[in-house]
Amino acid sequence: MVKLIDWRALRGANYYSYRPVIVLQVDLQDYDEVFTDKIEGFTDALLELVPSLEEHRCSEDVRGGLIHRMREGTLLGHVIEHLALELQFIAGMEVGFGKTIDSDAPGVYQVIFSYWVEEAGATAGERAIAIVNAILQGRSDSIDLEGIIRELEDIGADHYLGPSTAAIVEEAEHRGITVIRLDDYNLVQLGEGKYQCRIEASITSRTGMIGVETAGNKKLTKHMLGDAGIPVPKGTVVRRLESAVEDAEWLGYPVVVKPHDGHHGKGVTTGINDEADLREAFVRAQEVSDKVIVEKFYVGNDYRILVVDGRFVAAAMREPAAVIGDGEHTIQELIDSENRNPRRGYGHEKVMTRLSTSPVTQYLLERAGFTLKTLLPAGEVFRLELTANLSTGGSAVDVTATVHKANRFMAERIASIIGLDIAGIDVIAPTLEQPVKKVGGAVIEVNAAPGLRMHLEPAVGQRRNVAQPIVEMLFPRGAPHDIGIIAVTGTNGKTTTVRLTAHIMKTAGYSVGMTTTDGIYVRDHLIAEGDMSGPYSAQVVLRDPLVDCAVLETARGGILRAGLGYKTADVGVVLNVQPDHLGLQNIRDVSELAKVKAVVAEAVREGGTTVLNADDAACVDMAEFCRERVIFFSLRSSNPVVLEHVDRGHTAVVCEQDYIAILENDHFIPVARVVDVPLTLEGRAVFNIQNALAATAAAYAHGVSADEIRRGLTSFLPSPLQTPGRLNLKRIAGVDYLLDYGHNPHAYRALLELVKQLGERRRIIVFDVVGDRRDEDYEEICGLVGPVFDAAFLYEAEDRRGRAPGELMDLQMRYLTAAGLDAAAIEKATDEPEAIRRATASARPGDLVCYMTGRVQGGIEWLHDCEERARAAAEADAAGAGAPGAAAESGA
Repeated sequence: MVKLIDWRALRGANYYSYRPVIVLQVDLQDYDEVFTDKIEGFTDALLELVPSLEEHRCSEDVRGGLIHRMREGTLLGHVIEHLALELQFIAGMEVGFGKTIDSDAPGVYQVIFSYWVEEAGATAGERAIAIVNAILQGRSDSIDLEGIIRELEDIGADHYLGPSTAAIVEEAEHRGITVIRLDDYNLVQLGEGKYQCRIEASITSRTGMIGVETAGNKKLTKHMLGDAGIPVPKGTVVRRLESAVEDAEWLGYPVVVKPHDGHHGKGVTTGINDEADLREAFVRAQEVSDKVIVEKFYVGNDYRILVVDGRFVAAAMREPAAVIGDGEHTIQELIDSENRNPRRGYGHEKVMTRLSTSPVTQYLLERAGFTLKTLLPAGEVFRLELTANLSTGGSAVDVTATVHKANRFMAERIASIIGLDIAGIDVIAPTLEQPVKKVGGAVIEVNAAPGLRMHLEPAVGQRRNVAQPIVEMLFPRGAPHDIGIIAVTGTNGKTTTVRLTAHIMKTAGYSVGMTTTDGIYVRDHLIAEGDMSGPYSAQVVLRDPLVDCAVLETARGGILRAGLGYKTADVGVVLNVQPDHLGLQNIRDVSELAKVKAVVAEAVREGGTTVLNADDAACVDMAEFCRERVIFFSLRSSNPVVLEHVDRGHTAVVCEQDYIAILENDHFIPVARVVDVPLTLEGRAVFNIQNALAATAAAYAHGVSADEIRRGLTSFLPSPLQTPGRLNLKRIAGVDYLLDYGHNPHAYRALLELVKQLGERRRIIVFDVVGDRRDEDYEEICGLVGPVFDAAFLYEAEDRRGRAPGELMDLQMRYLTAAGLDAAAIEKATDEPEAIRRATASARPGDLVCYMTGRVQGGIEWLHDCEERARAAAEADAAGAGAPGAAAESGA
């Protein structure tokens, strides 16, 4: 049977697709290399169970393409892919992308397919495997396909946005505004960082609490509107039934009874003509609110007028839920028949809500002398509800075009008086084609967070895109909505480049949010510690209202695990692609690793820029697939890639005549002398020259001037404060300590070139190797270390990532001695703190101690402790030298 090993959801652009996908890890077990044409009856059984698979075009790109492939022979992983897509599609989720690829393990495949709702996608994958297994076992009749589809529909319904929220989101996306869902319901962020607005249905960031509270207080609303000359029903607010009876007599029947603090028409009864009905209506209203409104009933149509940002937008006439008799069916049968109307659904999922029966329905039945089993005469209309709310099954007719200008102005005044940016105003009147005052109508209610469905999808009449003025209100044309995003990836140098780029942007006046392997920073404040180079951390920055520029370290692990944490960036930077983490997560060689990094290069906004290393062949190859502007950077202005690129009128950033310079439109723009950039250690740290070139290109692509870039480059120091754990060089008590995070052969090679330039001296290294690398990676690192250092102190991290205790240090010992380092000069420590203590104890003035650690903060604290101890020792020596008798002793 086919076995599901694991699954994951990639929520952003990823290694496989620009769209979100589910990745199933599937073991075909005994069916590995068994093709469908060799499984008797499989294709026919599947087609009988899911006939709509006939529509799948597959790679044949013709109807029936999948079935043709299956009859010719394809693997079951491919079948599961298509089946998972089809189950979602039948359940109303429009998905289409899929692919299946093999893995390192025999019989194990990656089944990849798009999804609309994550949980539904994962469930569809699991059910697809169950269906395949049932057919393989001859148990097709055990599959309840309708039940599976209902399950997926229910999951979708739980996660779909409501119609008002969905319409606003769709309009925002149409405008190119980023949308971030903040919960599983309807709280949504539009835009990023400091430009963001939030919506929940038609409540927005601009909706005032006082306006909402005022609209919710029906008595206050009526009082304020009445004082402003708006026609409102005469009425009272009561707490006791006896008071309600007295006030109804005073007002004169018919009257309306409704809860003081109600919504969606709950507890509202209209057209009450006698005391008996009044008493029942009072009980229903008091179930919703302890205070009850009794007011004069107005005869007319029920209208809703929508006002957005002080302007009339739309109007609809609402009709209560009802059925029309045919003389042959009961009221219940008529309800059931109408509920089969495809335009009706549960809640807000469709244009109209399904009809149901409520206490009000029962009241209306009794008043008419009916029951649900009554045969309704042909043509007779029976109303199931008193109010025309869509949530209770009502329908809407668009009347926007016929609303009199006086009524439009009245509605705009009402929204302003109550203080709502979006207001739904309920009016009872014979018509809106004439002024409400003249036709004897009245404004009966003002609603905050009005539903938009009746205007977006009226049962009758023209659809109105009422989401457009809402988005226009939140983001006027030309106003910013998304912050600048600079995303940086590569095998080495990411953190340093991110920190330097963020510093340049801050120097240029931006409020920067930054993610790194050390943590998340907002305006230089560490808000979350740890490896924060994945998509979750990016989302934290994009949601932060203090940020107007995001600089994001984007590691391969996060891309493979969950996709990008943003949709597209303004600037995507790829520093280099070197062998690292190979063999993990199905990435087997450098070419596949390059495809992972290329996700950042390609996911760039229209008008954005990709920054690529012209000295790295894998980066150069990415340029072919980049749709927007490309800026190359290189250590050599004579690099053929750079020369051709600049000749074609494009931009490059190079190291030329000891300057970091921009080449553009035949102009040589000097930015800063390399020796004036502290990060380069006067030009000796070549890898940091590359990082400075990349940061310069990224900032320039984002519109920062050369002068501002220069200020940033020359004020950024390779220190524990600005580049923690990256080339931190300190002299303590005559010993030079170099703290660095390097952890792969490429990083070691670059760092050791710098070590050689720091002068001939005794060199000591403290380092470990990470447990999930290949043995050949350890051999290469030790082969680089052995010839350069005179002594080595080894340790193992607590997480050996599957290696046995001592195994990694044994490998280091073997490879270091093979590289020429004397075994007597190699010491194994029980843990990292002991290793650095022993190395420090062995160091003498003039030595260089190179401390390689992934525990950056611990390394920085150790450096600080060393400084404190050295300072204390120096102060003690100074105090001793000044003590009585010291001069005589020193002269003896």
